[in-house]
Amino acid sequence: MSIQLTSAQTRFLRGQAHDLKALLQTGGKGVSEAFLAELDLALEQHELIKVKVAAEDRDSRKELIAVIVEGSNAALVQHIGHTVVLYRPSKDKRQIVLPRG
Repeated sequence: MSIQLTSAQTRFLRGQAHDLKALLQTGGKGVSEAFLAELDLALEQHELIKVKVAAEDRDSRKELIAVIVEGSNAALVQHIGHTVVLYRPSKDKRQIVLPRG
């Protein structure tokens, strides 16, 4: 189950993610267990990350994004072209304080 964000929270997170660089990139073979493990570690450490999705056409890119969001239990903040912004609050140390929705 992924996190539900209000429109104000989504706007806030998009602004926070503007200057971020992509931390992870999917390969041509899609999403593996190792990729999901790395994604889990990155989300736990950073909470807000960008991921590059290497898929040729839109339909396969949408499918990969759905698998990534479902596998990471993160909220999809933004999707532009091949870049996806994901947010999941850290279990141990929360760094990002969301505005009330």
